[in-house]
Amino acid sequence: MGLDNRPWTLTIPSDSRLLPLARGFVEAVCEVGGFDRASTEAIILAMHEAAHNIIRHAHRGDASAQVQIQCLLCPDGIEIRLLDEGEPFDITAVPCLDPAELRIGGRGVFLMRTLMDELTTEPRGQRGNTLRMVKRCPRQALRRDAI
Repeated sequence: MGLDNRPWTLTIPSDSRLLPLARGFVEAVCEVGGFDRASTEAIILAMHEAAHNIIRHAHRGDASAQVQIQCLLCPDGIEIRLLDEGEPFDITAVPCLDPAELRIGGRGVFLMRTLMDELTTEPRGQRGNTLRMVKRCPRQALRRDAI
């Protein structure tokens, strides 16, 4: 279980065209971690929404900014951290919206809250934030053949 000791990390430029790469990275970590398909899909969707929000809102399309995705396999699930270079952001200030309400935008945070068990943000110094998402789900034995 040596692979569980430190996060798996992917750093990409803030470019929405690279979201499929981020999705593939998280999917591979989930596969190695032994998560079932439903949990894996929920984790990937939550990460995609978070990364998309960072690119669109925190970085405002500035491709010189970077998004770092860290995945930490835990005995009872996975912790994903997304590190951005945007202005300080407090996710608890985002209202809980009714998904049936007709409006454009605002669904990303709703999805993240629905799909994950924990969702927190904290500032990283003068600039940047860490978004932390935790999903608790059963793991099968660590798959060494998938590495």
